[in-house]
Amino acid sequence: MDVPLWLALLVVGYLGIKLIRPPWWLVAVLLVGGYLLADSLLSPVIDSAIK
Repeated sequence: MDVPLWLALLVVGYLGIKLIRPPWWLVAVLLVGGYLLADSLLSPVIDSAIK
């Protein structure tokens, strides 16, 4: 099952806001940072570390 990155980030952000209730700016920074890291040169390193 292939889930688009933007959809996964949207779901994680929504659940994080509902369950943890962090400040909105922190959620935005984490979502944008995660999206930028996924498209960076570090993505193969992160991918191998997760697997």
